[in-house]
Amino acid sequence: MRKSVSRRSFLGTLSAAAGLGLAQDDSGRIRRWLESIYRQDDPAPPPLIPDPATWDDNELSACWIGHSTVLLNLFGTTILTDPVFGERVGLNVGGLFTLGPKRLVAPALTVRDLPPIDIILISHGHMDHSDLPSLDLLPKECTMIVPKGTGAIFDGLWFRGMREISWGETLEAGQVVVEAIPVIHRGSRYPWAPESNAGESDPGLSNGYLLTTDGISIVYGGDTAYYEGYKSLQERGMTIPLAILPIGGYIPHHDNHCTPEEALIMADAMGARQILPVHWGTFPGEEGLKEPVERLRAALGDRVDRIAVDVIGGTWHGSQSPG
Repeated sequence: MRKSVSRRSFLGTLSAAAGLGLAQDDSGRIRRWLESIYRQDDPAPPPLIPDPATWDDNELSACWIGHSTVLLNLFGTTILTDPVFGERVGLNVGGLFTLGPKRLVAPALTVRDLPPIDIILISHGHMDHSDLPSLDLLPKECTMIVPKGTGAIFDGLWFRGMREISWGETLEAGQVVVEAIPVIHRGSRYPWAPESNAGESDPGLSNGYLLTTDGISIVYGGDTAYYEGYKSLQERGMTIPLAILPIGGYIPHHDNHCTPEEALIMADAMGARQILPVHWGTFPGEEGLKEPVERLRAALGDRVDRIAVDVIGGTWHGSQSPG
C-alpha cells in the first residue's frame, strides 16, 4: 500500500537535513524558514475591516489587504494588485499540501468581500505575488496584466483579458492607462529557472506599474531593490499622490528588496506625496514583523503623516477627480 506523505513527515525530513554542509547563519535561516512553514496556529484577525461599498468613485481610494495585495479605486476603476488571500503561499506538493509560510495576519477582505474587479496587476511570478489558488477565485472577465514572459504561469486560469507587457509598454484598460515601469528584482517563479531583471537594462519577468487616469498617477512598485530611475517620473511632470512601495524582505536579500529608507528615497525621487508601504507585516521575515515600518517612520521623522496606511485593513482616500 502506498504510504501517504504528510506536512509533518515531509518537513521533518527537511529539518533533519537543514544543517548539513551549511554555514551557521545559513542553517539557522533555513531552520527559521522551516518553523514558519510548519506553523499551525491561526492567523491573527486584521486590525481593520474596510468597506469598499462606501468609497466615492470621484476620488482615489486604496486599502492594504495584506502583504502586497492592495485594492484600489481610481475614479471608478477598481484594481487589485498581486492578489494573495490564502493562509499559505508556496509550492503545492502532490495536491496534498502547500509547502510555504503561513500568514501571521488574515487578509482584511476575503474574495467574497471584494467589489467587482476591473484590473488585476501581477508584478512577477514569485508565489507570494502570483498565488494561483487566489487568482482562480477571481472573475475571469477582468483584465489581468502580467510581465512579459510570465503568461504561461497563468494559462490554466482562463483569464480572458490577460495581457503581457514589458517596461515602457502601455495599454488602456477602461479609463486607466497602465504602463510597465522598471524594477530591480529577480522574478523567476522557481530558483532553478533562468533569471531576468537582475539589473536596470534587463526587462522581463518583473514589473512595476504606473496607473494614470484624469491626469493623476499612482505607482505600484511590486518588488524591487533600490532603483534610481524613478526620478524620471518626476521629470515627466507627473502628479503622483500615492506610491505603493515594498519595504520588507531586505534581510537577507537586499539585492532583491529595498530597505524602508531606500523606499522613501524612491518615493521622493518620483515626487510622490503619500507612501503606502507593502511587503511587510503579513508573513514571517528575517527582519521581524514591525521593523520595516518602524524604520520607515524613523526615516520620515516629522513627515510621518506621509504614510498613507500602516495597518492591514487601513484605507486611504486621496485626490478628488479633476473631472
